[in-house]
Amino acid sequence: MMRIIDVVIRFIVGGLFIFSGLIKLNDPIGTEIKLEEYFGVFAADFGSLFELFIPIALPIGMILIVLEIVLGVAVLINYNMKKTTWLLLLLILFFSFLTFYSAYFDKVTDCGCFGDAIKLTPWESFYKDMVLLVLIAHLFFYRRKYEPLLRTRSGNSVIIATTFLSFYLGVLAVRHLPFIDFRAYKIGNNIPEQMIPAEQPVIEYVFEKNGEEVRSEKYLSADDGYTYKESSVLNADATVPKITDYNVIDVEGNDVTEQTYVGMKLLLIINDASKTKLRNMDEIRSLVNDLDGKIETMILTSSSETTFEPFRHEHQLAAPFYFTDATVIKAMIRSNPGIILLKNGTVLGKWHHNDTPSLNEIVNIL
Repeated sequence: MMRIIDVVIRFIVGGLFIFSGLIKLNDPIGTEIKLEEYFGVFAADFGSLFELFIPIALPIGMILIVLEIVLGVAVLINYNMKKTTWLLLLLILFFSFLTFYSAYFDKVTDCGCFGDAIKLTPWESFYKDMVLLVLIAHLFFYRRKYEPLLRTRSGNSVIIATTFLSFYLGVLAVRHLPFIDFRAYKIGNNIPEQMIPAEQPVIEYVFEKNGEEVRSEKYLSADDGYTYKESSVLNADATVPKITDYNVIDVEGNDVTEQTYVGMKLLLIINDASKTKLRNMDEIRSLVNDLDGKIETMILTSSSETTFEPFRHEHQLAAPFYFTDATVIKAMIRSNPGIILLKNGTVLGKWHHNDTPSLNEIVNIL
């Protein structure tokens, strides 16, 4: 029975760590954004020391992601369980602290445990970590009894190969776009439709009559002896649109969001002009020039006008620019700059600046 329990626990722990790591490996930039959020909160609460970690959030995130995957594989093959269980314990304690701090102090609304694929509330994330902590504690207690499933050389080869492959895939996702896009702006989605709730609110009312609690989706009259107590929305999650903050403003302060939904639009996404990667600006400029008179190009940025206007002239980007919130831009595409092709608000294509398309590629999509 104990052997069966050990196998089940190893598969649960190893499988969850690998799954969590692979989800985040698909989108390391998302993990970087989440770590920057945590470091910003810690800097405000504990001291400016944490601000030093913000510029290196991406490599820190990549190391944590790869460590998750490697530890998941290691526990599945009983690889060096004395060290593996120590690392597992330290990692889950670290994650537990993050999720508890987020939940208790309401600091970070989504821990990013499973990226954008599975959204968990801070308390759900914390409870998940508590379950994992119990399972890992079991493995840690019996760590000296586990025999490796592979010989030393074979085990080392598996761990080394897993490490190198994980780093390779992570770098690939950073230098291009996520392999799977879980966000609301993915190819095929219509942005205006994503701004509409999937369902209307279903409200449940709680009343009291003759000392008994009565629940109803209709408001019951006091004339019939019902005393109102409270109410709640049964389908709260379904009443929140997937996109709630997409907004485009022109330099004069006018809302031109609707304009982005009309006809063919090429959105050139430049989040922070001061942090924009410049090595592919020649290709981007050529694309903008080639599209002139064929497809309207709109540049979306979160930079100020005084910052972006000189940037636009310096790189000869012959297209008008508009302002969008930085958080929205980061959700739209994991690239700065990035390119999105829209047709009546539907996303037809997305490109990292390292994969800037040619005019022919754009035409072929149409």
